[in-house]
Amino acid sequence: MAGKVGVKVGATGRAGKRAVGPDGTPEHAPPAVPRLDRVLHALSDPARLAIAARLRRDGECSCAALDGGRPKSTMSHHFRVLREAGVVETSAHGVTHLNRLRREALDAAFPGLLDAVLDAAGPVA
Repeated sequence: MAGKVGVKVGATGRAGKRAVGPDGTPEHAPPAVPRLDRVLHALSDPARLAIAARLRRDGECSCAALDGGRPKSTMSHHFRVLREAGVVETSAHGVTHLNRLRREALDAAFPGLLDAVLDAAGPVA
């Protein structure tokens, strides 16, 4: 379902469009309660699994720190899948976007799942 488009004025004073949902929250916001099928799908891709493992190891990281030499468009897709599944949340700090695992939400919904999947995947480079 397409959301409304709001106007956001950035630090430069220029207005930009930002999609918002029916309740006024940004459309890119993660779900309040993660769904198991979406979490498992998101973690089934090796690149997304590596992103989640790095975030577990390093905590909050910028998109650039997690790109692994992949194209920006590919990484945007991976972050969108992880966000929509409720695995990560992204916050903007100026022009930098920081990502972090939604460990509390995932552990509340599926105790031990995140650690089991990431431990089974092995060490992160």
